[in-house]
Amino acid sequence: MLELFRGRNEQVISGEELGTALKVSRTAVWKHVKNLLSQGYQIESIPSRGYRFLAAPDVLTSLEVTSGLQTTRIGCQISSVRETESTNLLAFRLAENSAPEGTVVIAEAQTGGKGRLGRHWESPPGVNLYCSVILRPPMSPVRAPQLTFLSAVAVARAIEEVAQLQPTIKWPNDVLLNGRKVAGLLNEMSAETDTIHCVVLGIGVNINMEREQFPNDLRQPATSLFLEKGVSINRVDFTKALLTSLDVLYDDYLAHGFTGIREEWLARSTVQGRRVRVSFGNGETEGVVSGVDNDGALLITRGDGTQERVLAGDVTVL
Repeated sequence: MLELFRGRNEQVISGEELGTALKVSRTAVWKHVKNLLSQGYQIESIPSRGYRFLAAPDVLTSLEVTSGLQTTRIGCQISSVRETESTNLLAFRLAENSAPEGTVVIAEAQTGGKGRLGRHWESPPGVNLYCSVILRPPMSPVRAPQLTFLSAVAVARAIEEVAQLQPTIKWPNDVLLNGRKVAGLLNEMSAETDTIHCVVLGIGVNINMEREQFPNDLRQPATSLFLEKGVSINRVDFTKALLTSLDVLYDDYLAHGFTGIREEWLARSTVQGRRVRVSFGNGETEGVVSGVDNDGALLITRGDGTQERVLAGDVTVL
């Protein structure tokens, strides 16, 4: 029904025409319309003439996201919920129940959203994107960190397309606008020694979050597309752009490997060629970033010319 309404560009469609197209009675048509109204869709009922579609709600439902989505793999199934503890946790439960590769979980709010190292991810309702994507790549678990780079590039592409902003990427999993974090990634895996059962790509993007919605300790280091652009961003359009970017990049990755992803990531990197300090659990290291390797490790060239691989840590540009 939504596709029929959208195809008419706010023109009136009679109940009889809708019933014929959907092969249901006019009573069933009215029930469909009432269901859409209950979900926040604006539909005008015109006596003796029919119905006119006016607007969709700013809600990330599976109906809205799948409408017009043209992907081959990512988004083959979309599960949308009003609230969940974590989209990653929900995605893992679906994966354990044989959800196909490309299944997407989207929530309007998270009560226990988390980022890298278990850090809390602020997840207020109705303003951002919180989603997880189930992948089942036929490869060794040691290559799984490469998918974090793929996710970061996909988010950057979607921001450029929808918001016309120029994001950068901070190793290992932050997307920035003007030096402030606008998106974070948390990829988690279920695997055995040499087999991946599934990888869940967790993606959080601050879309229409306003300054006062950030906790005080995040108001400086974090931002949103709205704060950078100055206008609200259509969350459904952004979600479709992101899923499309993921679809294209993942297909290319499976066909051609990590090289193209790594090159695009490096072109957007905030640290490539820069002198940095990396702090980790039991110490720190300093040097010039010379790239990333196939394991996703940051390659640091130290002052004495030796190279160090860093797999995890917090990076500060010096």
